[in-house]
Amino acid sequence: MDAIVLLKDDHKTVEKLFKQFEKAGEDAYDEKRKLVDQMIEELTAHTYIEEKIFYPTVRAEAPEVSDHVLESIEEHHVVVWMLSELKDMDPRDERFDAKVSVLMENVRHHVEEEENEWFPEVRKAMGRNRLQELSDRMAEAKEKAPSQPLAVPSARQ
Repeated sequence: MDAIVLLKDDHKTVEKLFKQFEKAGEDAYDEKRKLVDQMIEELTAHTYIEEKIFYPTVRAEAPEVSDHVLESIEEHHVVVWMLSELKDMDPRDERFDAKVSVLMENVRHHVEEEENEWFPEVRKAMGRNRLQELSDRMAEAKEKAPSQPLAVPSARQ
């Protein structure tokens, strides 16, 4: 597995959670809480490994995508703050579903840009072997990723 495949697998995992949330009934509060907790866990670990390992390496080795990386960090900033708000929000709160909907829109936009606009450029610039090395570091870091969204570096920027 290489770094881009690892990130795309994360994207698929999160998209499955989004679809389950969208299918949950209006009053499925316990199910929605569980799904959002899983989203928080997955997205926090994902943004952490991107920001700590993937993005800095990409900026150094594929400088032509630096602007995309900077935009992605700003998108992460918005997402981790939303995750932190959802962490303690009651699913019965009238704003809960709306906040999750906005989160999903933001993440889907972010994923689309990464996968379609600049991951192909990264793959071309870095090559398979380098991306495989990077994947190993990312998988290891993911095991140690924080559980609190605001512990992700972009939360403080």
